[in-house]
Amino acid sequence: INAEYMGKRVFKFGGASVKDAQSIANVAHVLKTEGHQDVCMVVSAMGKTTNVMEVVVADYFKAKTDNKDVVEVVNQSIAPVVDFHRAIIDELFGDRADQVRVDIERMFDEIVGFITWNKSLNKSFIYDQIVGYGELLSTRIISAYLAEVGVDNTWYDVRTLIKTDDSYRDATVNWEATAEKVSSLKEAKELMVTQGFLGSDTNNFTTTLGREGSDYTAAILAYALEASSVSIWKDVPGVLNADPRYFTDTQLLHQISYREAIELAFYGASVIHPKTLQPLQRRAIPLHVRSFIDLSAKGTTVTGGAALVPQVPCFIVKKNQVLLELATQDFSFMVEQHFGKLFNLFAKYRLKVDLIQNSAISFKVCLDNRFEGIDGLLPELEAEFKVNCHKGVSLYTIRHFDENSLNVIPRDERILVEQRTDQTLQVVTYSEEKS
Repeated sequence: INAEYMGKRVFKFGGASVKDAQSIANVAHVLKTEGHQDVCMVVSAMGKTTNVMEVVVADYFKAKTDNKDVVEVVNQSIAPVVDFHRAIIDELFGDRADQVRVDIERMFDEIVGFITWNKSLNKSFIYDQIVGYGELLSTRIISAYLAEVGVDNTWYDVRTLIKTDDSYRDATVNWEATAEKVSSLKEAKELMVTQGFLGSDTNNFTTTLGREGSDYTAAILAYALEASSVSIWKDVPGVLNADPRYFTDTQLLHQISYREAIELAFYGASVIHPKTLQPLQRRAIPLHVRSFIDLSAKGTTVTGGAALVPQVPCFIVKKNQVLLELATQDFSFMVEQHFGKLFNLFAKYRLKVDLIQNSAISFKVCLDNRFEGIDGLLPELEAEFKVNCHKGVSLYTIRHFDENSLNVIPRDERILVEQRTDQTLQVVTYSEEKS
């Protein structure tokens, strides 16, 4: 037997791989080609469903503020999601869809039920209870379709498997409780179909693992199942050395070490979720990033061994970051107490630190404002420091840079901060067009 098959394989299919009926049929083709015995399959919400569900949440809050009938508003807001999933069911099943339709309609009823009884004002809690349905809907439909085309499978609610704390929208995994829940599934031979992105807290309320958290789900389950490998199926040939949306002449990386992949993810490479790599590295489980379009292509493998094959510069850009330039109000030195206070504030407002540069009397920090905490932070900073805030900056990170690397930065962008170590060059830029 091929050693690859000793132990489960975990497959992860993201939104782009299940965005319509044709894509779902292709997932069945991938499973039939690659084999689906001893496979645990993690699936995201279909296409851009998560984004639409986020609009539903926003509309719900607006309706509450405006004293409108929330159930009516949510029903209206969720209509495109309902129509989208119904159309996919019609295309996949035709007139054989009764049971799937019942399951799906029940889920939409549950969302409205939650809206009706919810008394919580915690926005992150409400987000998780509503947005999490995207994955539940997609996996119900896909599980039923696979059974229909001869791929026997069992649907699992991942919320009964992955246990977390109650940090809604960015929950921390309880590894012990999760391992306990998952352990009985190691022996299951039949294909397991389950959701990415979701978990549940001790009260069994839905939690989510952070945006793009489905890769992380695959890694959590692989770790708990002691899997032989994880494959992330994407619409690209593997991991490229740069995002083709922003850079030209990209190259496919055949192999990346865990350490290098964690570095790239930390700096914002969007192919692999940062938290995904750590549990895999702990158990030395190889991660394959492969194309669901071309099954003959080998893709990229993340494993121990050489940092990068081929050894080329890697380019990452994070747009819409915030650069803060801080100085003490009396021109005294920036010292440890200042830094302690600053980092506590960044944590309080959930701002991720991307880059820091300090001198005797000033401190520059580039922050990722994904939880939109910057406006709460600024008044607290201004009470104690002179603050210069640049919103909408771009952070370029170049790993393994060479003398030509800076040429990738567009000519119309002004460099505000530049920092280099032996392996990494980072530049914060501001587009003059915006100012």
